[in-house]
Amino acid sequence: MMFDREKMLQLCNDWSKNTLMNTLDIVYTDAGEDFLTATMPVNPRVHQPMGLLHGGATVALAESVGSAASLMFVNPEKQEVRGIEISANHLKSKREGMVTATAKIIHKGASIHLWEIRVVDEEGKLISLCKLTNMVLSRRQ
Repeated sequence: MMFDREKMLQLCNDWSKNTLMNTLDIVYTDAGEDFLTATMPVNPRVHQPMGLLHGGATVALAESVGSAASLMFVNPEKQEVRGIEISANHLKSKREGMVTATAKIIHKGASIHLWEIRVVDEEGKLISLCKLTNMVLSRRQ
């Protein structure tokens, strides 16, 4: 089966309506056979009290893009994806602008997907490095 970039981006952005991704203004912007990219604006809506990008908002971005990326490898009519573990190392702070998260597959098993998610600023500087483990489940009828 041939990968359809536009169809994948449309699916991810459509599924984000009326969800946390919509609340955080996360937009899926690029996709390939082994990666998915999304952006999130950095503004007071995602700040912690000191006026910096909240680590939880960064993790929400990372989990959103990593979980959605697993959809590339499953049949959503028969399978579901659940994030079961996420870790994040926050390396640089950010007050305003845009961050971009790119999930790249590390391990693609039948029941477990492992993703590395790099969150960078507009200049490509690493803000956070995350790792997400997703479990693939059969959809209950």
